[in-house]
Amino acid sequence: MPTDILAAVQRTPKSAPALERLSLEDPRGDEVLVRIVGVGVCHTDMVMRDALLPVPMPVVLGHEGSGVVEAVGSEVRDLAVGDHVVLSFASCGGCGACHDHAPAYCEAWVPLNFFGGRGDGSTALTDAAGQAVHSHVFGQSSFASHVVVNRRNAVKVDKDLPLELLGPLGCGIQTGAGAVLNALKVRAGSSVAVIGAGAVGLSAVMAAQIAGASVIVALDINPARVDLARELGATHAFLADRAGMTAHAAAAGRPAGFDYIVDTTGIASVCNAAIPALANRGELALVGAYAPGADIAADATLLMSGGRVVRGVVEGSADPATFIPELIAHYRAGKFPFDRLVRFFEFADITAAIEAGEGGRVIKPVLRLP
Repeated sequence: MPTDILAAVQRTPKSAPALERLSLEDPRGDEVLVRIVGVGVCHTDMVMRDALLPVPMPVVLGHEGSGVVEAVGSEVRDLAVGDHVVLSFASCGGCGACHDHAPAYCEAWVPLNFFGGRGDGSTALTDAAGQAVHSHVFGQSSFASHVVVNRRNAVKVDKDLPLELLGPLGCGIQTGAGAVLNALKVRAGSSVAVIGAGAVGLSAVMAAQIAGASVIVALDINPARVDLARELGATHAFLADRAGMTAHAAAAGRPAGFDYIVDTTGIASVCNAAIPALANRGELALVGAYAPGADIAADATLLMSGGRVVRGVVEGSADPATFIPELIAHYRAGKFPFDRLVRFFEFADITAAIEAGEGGRVIKPVLRLP
């Protein structure tokens, strides 16, 4: 029998979502039904809301969900009713990238995560008038009381953990930490600069400390976030509007440049200005949501002569099935206090949560569902 759910429906671009009662299909053979306990609000939700990605409307957004399994499909063997899970992005499981345990680069990543339906194009949601509402954004559409997700989207976690806190591990937190630990593979004793001290950037700062970087520089335009970066492991933290990247490198005792730079701003001009601050063999990770058509430009001789690298990074180059448990282990050990980024809001206050995140007053808003 379909499940009656409460969901935040996005019917038009650039508007506030409205809470509506919807009908959710039963899980198919390879799916599970999850009651959502908490869901993070991510910048990418706002990008989708504003129609800057190919997400059809009406749609239920939300892609940092955590919750409790309430039903499992006939083909699911490794999850059971009552299990606690964190939800992450969708992947096909059959392409070369998925076989290489690199599902963030799945060949079907864009349609599975942004086209508002399952791989076959179907949606699991209908509204009170019987009209289809798009589902399965990032495989989940978790701005809702319940979701139906493919088994591959769900990562089982221990029941003693604060489940409502864990949803952002599936996207924003994973993205920043994974950029450092998985994509860049930051070396102990190296130098790292992180541009932007939001949830993604501060996760990168904490991960750089875990990796053993000796110089960790955080840059932001918000003084409070600069201060928090220092508390979370940055050895240096600067207001981003005071000097260029080469000056910041010199101020941090690295006049030859940074070994690694992580850009979370999504602003191409910021990345272009950062490239000259890379040391020989330095790497710049592009982690933000960049506008289509934005150009990354660098002096070819600068790149070639120093062996410098500019790389794109999706979802922290993570395989959530193994990386989310790794981050939880660091959290348990006191090395990854991502809970300090979170402020909780009730689901009914979703508009206020979105405004708090967009306005910079809250680093990671998380909605709690009753």
